[in-house]
Order: sequence, then structure tokens, then C-alpha cells
Amino acid sequence: MIYIGVTGWGDHDSLYHAGISSRDKLKLYAGYFPIVEVDTSFYAIQPRKNAEKWVRETPRSFQFIVKAYQGMTGHSRGENPFDSKQQMFDAFKESLEPYVNENKLAMVLFQFPPWFDCQKKHVNYLRYCKESMRGFPLAIEFRHQSWYSEDFKEKTLEFIKKEGWIHTICDEPQVGNGSVPIVLEATHSEKTLFRFHGRNVYGWRKPKQENWREVRYLYRYNEQELKNWTRKIHALASESRDIYVLFNNNSGGDAADNAKQMIELLGIEYTILAPRQLDLF
Repeated sequence: MIYIGVTGWGDHDSLYHAGISSRDKLKLYAGYFPIVEVDTSFYAIQPRKNAEKWVRETPRSFQFIVKAYQGMTGHSRGENPFDSKQQMFDAFKESLEPYVNENKLAMVLFQFPPWFDCQKKHVNYLRYCKESMRGFPLAIEFRHQSWYSEDFKEKTLEFIKKEGWIHTICDEPQVGNGSVPIVLEATHSEKTLFRFHGRNVYGWRKPKQENWREVRYLYRYNEQELKNWTRKIHALASESRDIYVLFNNNSGGDAADNAKQMIELLGIEYTILAPRQLDLF
């Protein structure tokens, strides 16, 4: 099965009518897509009540891809609010329980930063993450090209397959060490993740300033670009039972439109979506 969605549900204006409350957006979002990435969990470990609300508001078959907290992936440079690394992981695992209890957790996405390169201490840390998150489906996304260099590519794929990681295949600008090439390999027989970040070369190179995220992910895929990807997605569907596709190019509101376009190009008709009209009475 191929599941298509976007990152977050709050900023996709083309899906919602004017004046809709933010608390109702997920209910309407679930009328268009069967999956979503929870990215708020990257910035702070979410309280259980949030996940309980989200699983309650979505259809039984709806699935969440929850992004790992930034302190767990090495992004956080400020003060760690936890007394220990283990306490941090335990708090995050507890926040996942509502998804697990309702069978709505597709995977946890560990997206590592551009400075997380291929070296022994980082390989050991990947083992630590996998062990600490034992029992949870984990996807891995690298942001440093060294993992897929000529010297390490096959070893990287062999390692994440042996450790049981779900491979994340990215489409993003190729602008040096801070971006990874397209590596069309499935490492998990049940799940493979695709993430579309856009192809804004200028934005990817732009130094991190206050609005860097708005610039970096400002890109709209054209039809031919998406058609080229349909063949790649179908090819991987024979290697993994379920394929998850997320569009992250939302700076200009393009992610939802591209995701709907991809559903059409793949000829998918979901019968598991929520009603698009809210029950107001």
C-alpha cells in the first residue's frame, strides 16, 4: 500500500475553508490524506493529551509519523531540560503511547543534522538510539553526504538493514555535504519512507537566518518531476509492503497540492479517509 501525506496539518491553506479553527484542521486534513508527520514533537516532547486528541480525531486506519525530539538527534544546542539522556528517551516513549494504543504509529522519524557525519561515534550512537527505542518502528534520515559516499554507501545500507531501521529516501537539492543523494534502496521489508523537500538550490545554500526555513522549502514540483517519481515509488513497492510518501515543500503552500497530485498520478483511491464536511451539530 502507498500512503501519501504532508508534514504537519496546520499550514496547508488550500485544504481548509476560511475561518476554520486550528483545532478542527486535523479532522479536515484526514479527509484528504491517510498519514501525517507530527513535527511539533521535534521542538518539544508533546504531552500525552495532545496525542490522545489527535488519535481521537482521526479515522481508525489513520497513521502518524512522529518526528524524534531534537535532543535525541543532536540538533538541540541549548540547555537540555532532562537530567539524563535516558530520561529524555523515556519521556519521548511515554508520549508515543496514545498512538501505539490505537495502532496509529506508522514510525518514529530520526532525522539527523548536517553535522552528523559517518564516523564511529555516530554509528555507536545509532545503536544506542535503536536499543533505547526497542519495539518502536524507526526511520532514519541522514543530512550528511558521507553516509552515501563511495566508501560508505554499501556499509551504511547494510548497517541500517541489519539494525532494523526504515530507510528514508529524500528528494532535495544537491549542494554539497549538507544534502544526500537519492538512494533508491529499501532496508525494511514492511516499510520505506520517501520525503520530498523540494529542489530550491538557492534556499538550501542560504545561511540560516530568521526566515531560512521559509526560503529553503519554497518549491513546487511540476507534473513531469512527479511522474518521474511515480516509477521510483512503484519500484520500491515490490520491496516493502507499505510505502509512505511525505511532502515537506510547504513554504509556499505547495506540499498539499503536490501530494494530491501524486495521489492522482499513482491512481490511488483511498477508502479510509474521514468525511471532509465537519459535523457541526
